[in-house]
Amino acid sequence: MPEKIVMTAEDIRRTLTRIAHEIIERNKGTGDLILVGLRTRGVPIAKRLADIIEQYEKSKPNIGALDFSLYRDDLNGNGKNQVQRTDIPSDINNKPIVLVDDVLHTGRSIRAAMDALIDLGRPRSIQLAILIDRGHREMPIRADYVGKNIPSARHENIQVRLAETDGRDEVAIISQPDNNAVNAQPGKAEAR
Repeated sequence: MPEKIVMTAEDIRRTLTRIAHEIIERNKGTGDLILVGLRTRGVPIAKRLADIIEQYEKSKPNIGALDFSLYRDDLNGNGKNQVQRTDIPSDINNKPIVLVDDVLHTGRSIRAAMDALIDLGRPRSIQLAILIDRGHREMPIRADYVGKNIPSARHENIQVRLAETDGRDEVAIISQPDNNAVNAQPGKAEAR
Protein backbone atom coordinates (compact mmCIF):
# COMPACT_ATOMS: atom_id res chain seq x y z
CA MET A 1 0.00 0.00 0.00
CA PRO A 2 1.47 3.34 -1.01
CA GLU A 3 2.32 5.79 1.73
CA LYS A 4 3.27 9.44 1.76
CA ILE A 5 5.34 10.99 4.56
CA VAL A 6 3.60 14.23 5.59
CA MET A 7 5.69 15.09 8.67
CA THR A 8 9.37 14.41 9.33
CA ALA A 9 11.10 14.18 12.71
CA GLU A 10 12.00 17.88 12.48
CA ASP A 11 8.39 18.80 11.62
CA ILE A 12 7.19 16.89 14.69
CA ARG A 13 9.78 18.59 16.92
CA ARG A 14 8.79 22.08 15.74
CA THR A 15 5.10 21.28 16.04
CA LEU A 16 5.41 19.99 19.61
CA THR A 17 7.43 23.09 20.56
CA ARG A 18 4.62 25.31 19.25
CA ILE A 19 1.95 23.29 21.08
CA ALA A 20 3.97 23.49 24.33
CA HIS A 21 4.14 27.29 24.02
CA GLU A 22 0.39 27.45 23.37
CA ILE A 23 -0.27 25.34 26.48
CA ILE A 24 1.95 27.62 28.61
CA GLU A 25 0.26 30.75 27.25
CA ARG A 26 -3.31 29.54 27.70
CA ASN A 27 -2.69 28.24 31.23
CA LYS A 28 -0.51 31.21 32.24
CA GLY A 29 2.33 28.91 33.22
CA THR A 30 2.28 25.37 34.52
CA GLY A 31 0.90 25.73 38.07
CA ASP A 32 -1.18 22.63 38.78
CA LEU A 33 -1.18 21.54 35.14
CA ILE A 34 -1.24 17.79 34.44
CA LEU A 35 -0.54 16.36 30.98
CA VAL A 36 -2.32 13.04 30.51
CA GLY A 37 -1.22 10.96 27.53
CA LEU A 38 -3.65 8.50 26.03
CA ARG A 39 -2.25 5.02 25.50
CA THR A 40 -0.27 4.34 23.35
CA ARG A 41 1.32 7.22 21.43
CA GLY A 42 -0.21 10.01 23.50
CA VAL A 43 2.04 9.06 26.42
CA PRO A 44 5.40 9.77 24.72
CA ILE A 45 3.94 12.93 23.16
CA ALA A 46 2.87 14.12 26.63
CA LYS A 47 6.38 13.41 27.97
CA ARG A 48 7.96 15.37 25.13
CA LEU A 49 5.60 18.30 25.72
CA ALA A 50 6.45 18.27 29.44
CA ASP A 51 10.18 18.33 28.63
CA ILE A 52 9.72 21.29 26.27
CA ILE A 53 7.59 23.15 28.83
CA GLU A 54 10.27 22.57 31.45
CA GLN A 55 12.90 24.20 29.20
CA TYR A 56 10.92 27.46 29.18
CA GLU A 57 9.12 27.44 32.53
CA LYS A 58 11.84 25.85 34.69
CA SER A 59 9.19 23.56 36.17
CA LYS A 60 7.89 20.35 34.69
CA PRO A 61 4.16 19.62 34.71
CA ASN A 62 2.99 16.30 36.09
CA ILE A 63 2.56 13.62 33.45
CA GLY A 64 0.04 10.80 33.51
CA ALA A 65 -0.96 7.89 31.29
CA LEU A 66 -4.58 6.94 30.74
CA ASP A 67 -5.96 3.66 29.43
CA PHE A 68 -9.57 4.25 28.43
CA SER A 69 -10.16 0.94 26.63
CA LEU A 70 -12.92 -0.17 29.02
CA TYR A 71 -14.82 3.05 28.24
CA ARG A 72 -14.82 2.58 24.48
CA ASP A 73 -18.18 2.06 22.77
CA ASP A 74 -16.71 -0.37 20.27
CA LEU A 75 -15.60 -3.06 22.70
CA ASN A 76 -16.27 -6.51 21.46
CA GLY A 77 -16.63 -9.43 23.82
CA ASN A 78 -13.87 -11.50 22.26
CA GLY A 79 -11.35 -10.73 25.02
CA LYS A 80 -8.78 -9.26 22.61
CA ASN A 81 -8.89 -5.81 24.20
CA GLN A 82 -5.80 -5.65 26.35
CA VAL A 83 -6.14 -3.28 29.29
CA GLN A 84 -3.01 -1.29 30.10
CA ARG A 85 -2.15 0.59 33.23
CA THR A 86 -3.55 4.02 34.07
CA ASP A 87 -1.06 6.09 35.99
CA ILE A 88 -2.11 9.56 37.13
CA PRO A 89 0.59 10.99 39.43
CA SER A 90 -1.60 13.22 41.58
CA ASP A 91 -5.11 14.18 42.51
CA ILE A 92 -6.85 15.71 39.47
CA ASN A 93 -9.58 17.52 41.40
CA ASN A 94 -9.75 21.23 40.52
CA LYS A 95 -6.65 21.03 38.31
CA PRO A 96 -6.33 21.80 34.61
CA ILE A 97 -5.81 18.63 32.60
CA VAL A 98 -4.48 18.45 29.05
CA LEU A 99 -5.36 15.17 27.35
CA VAL A 100 -2.70 14.36 24.75
CA ASP A 101 -3.10 12.02 21.78
CA ASP A 102 -1.57 11.47 18.37
CA VAL A 103 -4.55 11.52 15.97
CA LEU A 104 -8.05 12.96 16.35
CA HIS A 105 -10.47 11.24 14.01
CA THR A 106 -14.08 10.44 14.95
CA GLY A 107 -13.85 11.81 18.52
CA ARG A 108 -14.99 8.54 20.09
CA SER A 109 -11.62 7.83 21.76
CA ILE A 110 -11.55 11.29 23.31
CA ARG A 111 -15.11 10.91 24.61
CA ALA A 112 -14.12 7.58 26.19
CA ALA A 113 -10.96 9.15 27.67
CA MET A 114 -12.98 11.99 29.22
CA ASP A 115 -15.35 9.45 30.78
CA ALA A 116 -12.38 7.54 32.24
CA LEU A 117 -10.82 10.77 33.54
CA ILE A 118 -14.03 11.96 35.20
CA ASP A 119 -14.21 8.65 37.08
CA LEU A 120 -10.87 9.63 38.67
CA GLY A 121 -11.99 13.06 39.87
CA ARG A 122 -13.36 16.44 38.85
CA PRO A 123 -10.76 18.52 37.00
CA ARG A 124 -11.08 22.32 36.78
CA SER A 125 -10.84 21.99 33.00
CA ILE A 126 -10.06 19.40 30.36
CA GLN A 127 -8.14 20.58 27.32
CA LEU A 128 -7.13 18.50 24.31
CA ALA A 129 -3.77 18.51 22.51
CA ILE A 130 -3.53 16.54 19.27
CA LEU A 131 -0.59 16.08 16.93
CA ILE A 132 -2.81 15.35 13.88
CA ASP A 133 -6.47 16.25 13.25
CA ARG A 134 -7.68 14.25 10.28
CA GLY A 135 -11.37 15.19 10.38
CA HIS A 136 -14.37 12.87 9.94
CA ARG A 137 -15.82 13.66 13.38
CA GLU A 138 -18.74 11.57 14.64
CA MET A 139 -18.93 13.38 17.99
CA PRO A 140 -18.79 17.10 18.83
CA ILE A 141 -15.14 17.03 19.93
CA ARG A 142 -12.66 19.78 19.03
CA ALA A 143 -9.00 20.01 20.01
CA ASP A 144 -7.66 23.07 21.85
CA TYR A 145 -4.16 22.52 20.46
CA VAL A 146 -3.67 21.04 16.99
CA GLY A 147 -0.28 20.24 15.54
CA LYS A 148 -1.41 19.84 11.96
CA ASN A 149 -4.72 19.44 10.15
CA ILE A 150 -4.43 16.70 7.55
CA PRO A 151 -7.64 16.29 5.57
CA SER A 152 -7.90 12.67 4.55
CA ALA A 153 -10.29 10.34 2.84
CA ARG A 154 -12.04 7.76 4.99
CA HIS A 155 -10.18 4.94 3.22
CA GLU A 156 -6.81 6.48 4.11
CA ASN A 157 -4.96 5.70 7.31
CA ILE A 158 -2.84 8.24 9.20
CA GLN A 159 0.08 6.64 11.03
CA VAL A 160 2.05 8.54 13.62
CA ARG A 161 5.38 6.84 14.24
CA LEU A 162 7.42 7.86 17.26
CA ALA A 163 10.95 6.87 18.23
CA GLU A 164 9.69 5.59 21.60
CA THR A 165 7.19 3.16 20.07
CA ASP A 166 8.23 2.69 16.43
CA GLY A 167 11.93 3.48 16.24
CA ARG A 168 11.54 6.69 14.18
CA ASP A 169 9.61 9.95 14.13
CA GLU A 170 7.33 10.59 11.15
CA VAL A 171 3.70 10.86 10.12
CA ALA A 172 2.48 9.01 7.05
CA ILE A 173 -0.74 8.77 5.07
CA ILE A 174 -1.30 5.22 3.88
CA SER A 175 -3.74 4.68 1.05
CA GLN A 176 -6.00 1.71 1.58
CA PRO A 177 -8.08 0.39 -1.30
CA ASP A 178 -11.44 2.18 -1.41
CA ASN A 179 -13.88 -0.76 -1.16
CA ASN A 180 -16.74 1.37 -2.49
CA ALA A 181 -14.76 2.21 -5.63
CA VAL A 182 -13.59 -1.39 -6.08
CA ASN A 183 -17.09 -2.85 -5.67
CA ALA A 184 -18.86 -0.29 -7.85
CA GLN A 185 -19.75 -1.52 -11.30
CA PRO A 186 -19.54 0.88 -14.23
CA GLY A 187 -22.88 2.39 -15.14
CA LYS A 188 -24.60 1.43 -11.87
CA ALA A 189 -25.36 3.84 -9.06
CA GLU A 190 -23.93 2.94 -5.69
CA ALA A 191 -26.61 2.25 -3.07
CA ARG A 192 -26.15 3.98 0.28
